[in-house]
Amino acid sequence: MNEIVIISGKGGTGKTSIAASFAAIGKSKILADCDVDASDLHLVMSPRIAEKGEFWSGKKARIEEEKCNKCGLCQKLCRFGAIKDFKVDRLSCEGCSFCFHACPAGAIVMEDVLSGHWFVSETRYGPLVYARLIPGEENSGKLVALVRQKAKALAEEKALKYIITDGPPGIGCPVISSLSGAAMALLVAEPTVSGVYDLERVAGVCKHFRVPAAVCINKYDLNEEIGREIERYCSQRGIELIGKLPFDEVFVEAISRGVPVVEVDRGNIKDEIERMWDAIVTMVEINRKRR
Repeated sequence: MNEIVIISGKGGTGKTSIAASFAAIGKSKILADCDVDASDLHLVMSPRIAEKGEFWSGKKARIEEEKCNKCGLCQKLCRFGAIKDFKVDRLSCEGCSFCFHACPAGAIVMEDVLSGHWFVSETRYGPLVYARLIPGEENSGKLVALVRQKAKALAEEKALKYIITDGPPGIGCPVISSLSGAAMALLVAEPTVSGVYDLERVAGVCKHFRVPAAVCINKYDLNEEIGREIERYCSQRGIELIGKLPFDEVFVEAISRGVPVVEVDRGNIKDEIERMWDAIVTMVEINRKRR
């Protein structure tokens, strides 16, 4: 199978709208939403959950009152201020285990933490795997890896050719976890000053991990001068620009109706997204033959 990861240097660039539209074009695809901190691909997929599981990751401290001799050492040593009145504030606890090792009475235990949930579901466009990290919890990179693992297993089981991954924004751990081993990445950029910088950052991540990348400029007509700057950037670095989507309220209509934009638009945007998908398929095949 071939995994295409759609990412951007910031949120709100249109990644999810494009991923949903790719899913609605043709068959032999599985969807994965790796933006586990704020997953929203399911909002336009209307999924029927087939399987659900818990994601346990990391540890938090807990003081066993019957063993505690109230020496106060743990409160003194905790640099995060997570211990007060011989109780642990689980939101403040970073799970460093320092108090656990320092406690002379052995009254502190480190407990596993329920950090989120994952879901395998069915949609009109094929299977969808996604997850939700519980607010305030960490280890989202590990949850991303779990989502990808389940998506790949399902793709092999159903003999599906493509995995379309709606990746997280930015360049941090979740993005790196989403990119590793992918067939290619589609970088969605906006024609703004910060958009150029965001594109440079995320393109640098793809280059570092040797993931082939292509670029789509969304809402390119909002600032055509910066749009041309993005085009020059891509040309100078040998990154293929495969699409330019105009600003159009059809995206808002599609979101409000909870459907991919290609099901609402019957004109230029639908044609451009279909052309982008064809270009991605071609790039994936070319890269596969080169390997």
